[in-house]
Amino acid sequence: MMEPSHYDSPTKSPVIQEIIMSNRIGAIAVILAERLGIPDIQALKLFYESKTCSHLHDKSTGLYLYGEHYIADEYMREMEGRQ
Repeated sequence: MMEPSHYDSPTKSPVIQEIIMSNRIGAIAVILAERLGIPDIQALKLFYESKTCSHLHDKSTGLYLYGEHYIADEYMREMEGRQ
């Protein structure tokens, strides 16, 4: 039997939200690895160090509402801006 929770839905639990975000970031890293022709782990490291990743975690930006391909595009634009 599940213990009662003060969340309206199990998916609103901070633990579940972190799992969902981790999965999304992994999917974004795979997309970036394919686009950049680099290993997945390198793409993951680069993404975690980016402003785009920071914006993804900041709910006030609304970036979390967009799909993984859009977020990968945002990362690519960020990198183009650095050159």
